[in-house]
Amino acid sequence: MRVLVARVGKGRNKWADQAVVDYSRRIRQLRFEETLVKPVTFRGDIGAVQSQESDRLLAVVGAGERLVALDERGELPTSEQFSGWIDGSAKAGCSGLVFAIGGPYGHAPLLRQRAWKTLALGRWVTNHELARVVLVEQLYRASTLLWGGSYHH
Repeated sequence: MRVLVARVGKGRNKWADQAVVDYSRRIRQLRFEETLVKPVTFRGDIGAVQSQESDRLLAVVGAGERLVALDERGELPTSEQFSGWIDGSAKAGCSGLVFAIGGPYGHAPLLRQRAWKTLALGRWVTNHELARVVLVEQLYRASTLLWGGSYHH
């Protein structure tokens, strides 16, 4: 099953890139991919930025894939529950999970409505690079819970 992290941003954060590469190389049984969605220039209308960036994120969700929006208002699953989302999706015949990380203004309501799940990493708003690293670490942790490994204690 494909696991895609789709994020709004410009990239070029070496510390985050290194951490994501490290964790993603360890992920078992999942085909990890990442894509960068170009941010929209702010011209005074937050809703317009959210809408355009959300449209760009929705465009990368393939047929048969489930969208998970990262948002501080989302669910706060345990690591075991999160791994259950992955396992349940695979068993349901889902071709992939797309984890959407928004830009500085967050997701448009439409993206959150279309999401299969909304995931919070905490109630704090988090820099998208840090959220990306935490997410990929949890994907690695979930893979060890599902397919073996001593990482999760």
